[in-house]
Amino acid sequence: SFSIMIRINFIEPYFNLISLDCYNFLITNHGIIMIFFFLMPVLIGGFGNYLIPLLCGLSDLNLPRLNALSAWLLLPSVVFLLVSICLGAGLGWTFYPPLSSSLFNSSKGVEFLMFSLHLAGLSSIFGSINFICTLYSAFSSSVMTRSSIILWSYLFTSLLLLISLPVLAAAITMLLFDRNFGSAFFDPSGGGDPVLFQHMFWFFGHPEVYVLILPDFGAISHICMSLGCCSDAFGYYGLLFAMFSIVCLGSVVWAHHMFTVGLDVKTAVFFSSVTMVIGVPTGIKVFSWLYMIMNSRVSLSDPILWWVISFITLFTMGGVTGIVLSACVLDSVLHDTWFVVAHFH
Repeated sequence: SFSIMIRINFIEPYFNLISLDCYNFLITNHGIIMIFFFLMPVLIGGFGNYLIPLLCGLSDLNLPRLNALSAWLLLPSVVFLLVSICLGAGLGWTFYPPLSSSLFNSSKGVEFLMFSLHLAGLSSIFGSINFICTLYSAFSSSVMTRSSIILWSYLFTSLLLLISLPVLAAAITMLLFDRNFGSAFFDPSGGGDPVLFQHMFWFFGHPEVYVLILPDFGAISHICMSLGCCSDAFGYYGLLFAMFSIVCLGSVVWAHHMFTVGLDVKTAVFFSSVTMVIGVPTGIKVFSWLYMIMNSRVSLSDPILWWVISFITLFTMGGVTGIVLSACVLDSVLHDTWFVVAHFH
């Protein structure tokens, strides 16, 4: 409903059908709800809790009480989110200062929104610890020979969350101190730097992209391998090492979201180059999926075939536009345009 209201506002861009404050509120909560309260609980918490014990041959995850705590933490997190909606927190889903500072946004809804993200992040960390413990015990047992690639995707996802979420929590905590206790971590008048917040946010934000797509990679790879077996070059090990490469490279490219803040030329070239390199393992995955489908005997009337092809088509379109945006010169031109919106959606 928030996205529909955002689109309604674009019917006539120069005559806002929705007030500016309401539009900022819609952008903020649409992004946060979709990422933290839909995609992560469903893709990671939901499917992870179902698929990991199933594919490991277990009755439950190793730490069921921690799992329950992870689920129940989402309830107060949603309550804090609803309170922030009532009080108003139109600061954008990226929380950039100075827009999120007390000088420009004095609403207490911002504090409740940050508390909500703290609890949602804590829930994800507990779930990740549970997944890692369960997968480690399953991999180290002699019962499993060659495990499903879905399990590896959830292992990589959990590791990324454990690395990136504490940095987001630190950034939000520093912002809370700036707003309420007179510190100046992100306030230039006190010697702070708002760009520091962007670095900390995107150090979480870009791995979060792979947190959301890795379970899908695992599912598509599992389906394609069940449809058509092939050599390890375009099969299990090719997909596994491509996924590992994506995780490693994706953890060091966060500043490609920040080409317009005035990065040093060498820094911009580094982040631009490494971002382009991610296209190599991603392309290996796409061609491996296509190769396995070509070698399969699946019927054209089988719905799963068209579901996989639709995913590959949409993912390739998003990936190709990402290669375009990885060039720092083009990204500076395309910044704040519909091209970027289309890419990440």
